[in-house]
This record gives sequence, C-alpha cells and structure tokens, in this order.
Amino acid sequence: MLLHNGSIVLGPLPFASRVGSKSLRTPSNIFILNLAVFDLLMATEMPMLIINSFLERTIGWETGCDVYALLGAVSGMGQAITNAAIAFDRYRTISCPIDGRLNGKQAMVITLSTWFWALPFSILPMTGLWGRYVAEGFLTTCSFDYLTDDEDTRTFVITIFFWAYVLPMLLIVYFYSQLFKSIRSHEKMLRDQAKKMNVKSLVSNQDKERSVEMRIAKAAFTIFFLFVLAWTPYAVVALTGAYGNREALTPLSTMLPAIFAKTVSCIDPWIYAINHPRYRQELEKRCKWLGIREPVAQDAVSAQTEKVNVEES
Repeated sequence: MLLHNGSIVLGPLPFASRVGSKSLRTPSNIFILNLAVFDLLMATEMPMLIINSFLERTIGWETGCDVYALLGAVSGMGQAITNAAIAFDRYRTISCPIDGRLNGKQAMVITLSTWFWALPFSILPMTGLWGRYVAEGFLTTCSFDYLTDDEDTRTFVITIFFWAYVLPMLLIVYFYSQLFKSIRSHEKMLRDQAKKMNVKSLVSNQDKERSVEMRIAKAAFTIFFLFVLAWTPYAVVALTGAYGNREALTPLSTMLPAIFAKTVSCIDPWIYAINHPRYRQELEKRCKWLGIREPVAQDAVSAQTEKVNVEES
C-alpha cells in the first residue's frame, strides 16, 4: 500500500519536471516519460483492487474485469518494450556519443511504436477475437485466461509470452551486452594509449560525460532487473496454467505473482529519482521536502551530453 502511495506521489513528477524544466526536455527523457505513463496506468488499478477486496468480487462485473485487465496488460507490455527502447538509447548514447544519439523525431517514433506493440494483445481479449480476460487469484484481480483447457487458450498464452516477455528481454540483453562490450573496448584503448604515452590516465571531458551517462544507464538497468524479477514469476504461473500441472496452482499462488508484478510500477519512479543526476537536481529545486542534494557539477557534465540531441530535435 505504501509503495502504491509512493507511486502516486512520485509517478507524476517526471511529467511536471519534464514540462517545467528545459534541461529535461531531451530525446532520451521521452522514453522515461513514456515509462512513467505506463507506470501510472498500472497504479490506477490500485483503487479498483481496494474496492474489489471489500466487495469480494470485481467492481462492474465482467466490464470492470475487462477494464482492470486492460490497464494491466497495456502497462505491463508497454513497460517491457519501453525498457528495451531505453536499453537501445543507452547503447547508442554511450557507445556512439558523437553521431549515434537519437534525435527528437526518432525518439518519438520509437515511443509511438511501444504503444503499437502493447495495444494489439491487450485489445484482442476484450473483443473476444483471441483470448479473454477473467478473474484470477481471490477473484479480486483480472488478467488473461491461462487456465481454460483448450488449444486456443494455450496458443494465445505462448504467443503473448514470447511477444510481451521473451522478445523484449532478448532486445534488452542484446543492447546492454553490446553496451558493456563497447565500454570494455573503450577502457582498454585508453589504458593502452596511456601506457604508450607513459602517463597515468587519459580522462577527458567526454569520458566524464560517459561516466554520468553510465550512471543513468545503471539506473535503467536496475529498473530492467526489477522488471525481470517481478514479471518472471507471473510468466511461470501463466505457462503452468496453460501447459503444466494446474492442480499446483492455488488462489494464493496465482495472486501473489500478480501483486508482485504490479509493484514494479511503484518502484520505477523511486529508482530514477534516486539515480538520475538532472532529475535529482530538478527534484531538489521543486520538491525541497524530499531532502535531495545533487552536486551542480554533475549536471553541467550531463547537460552537455544532450546538447547534440536538443539541437537536432
């Protein structure tokens, strides 16, 4: 409950900060704003869950169940593919800081693509064309039907498993692995060059930029790790219901992974607020009650890393 309240408080901050601060209006932060939108969609389920718990059923019966499940489906799949977009942006920004950065138009196209990615498999169950939404756990939450014993349900479950979980995961792993490979190559080049020049270190302003961008990348990777930690148990439950031993699934064992998965939307804003240098500075200026202190020097370095993007967009 406390986590969800924290999400309500911190979740809208990326909107206010980005709109009110020129330094945060960058192509890279479009992806963060998009992730915040998906997070807030998930957080809007909380009032419905509270009401459902008191009623011991879903409010609005079948329609209410569809709305609840739709919010969870759009936000869950949107978070997955947006994490992949963030990984791609971090890879391009850090590996190719001069000519590899995304401009505003490119970032907007990718952001719109995340919604086209999330919507089809979220809307289909509502229309009854493929799959359906049903109550799960203690009948106070709703999600995809993965328990009906027929070929149509099994096909839908395995398809959405690959679309919403496996494919974004593969993209994220690929981009971060390429990023870390690039960093290792860059560091090796600096060490070799310093050895040839008989100096201790070759640290330039660009390397300081990379250091700050790496800090942002670490925050993004932490969010990705939490996403994997939260959604993997739910994926296992869905696959067990469709292809495994259904008798092993109890209301509690299906309810806990669903609730655990939703906590990601509550944690994301905190992770970025704690780790993003310029976002911390904006929070320090606008929300002094949070007690955040961020050195200005880091902001100057990080702001330089987005200069090319601002000019291009």
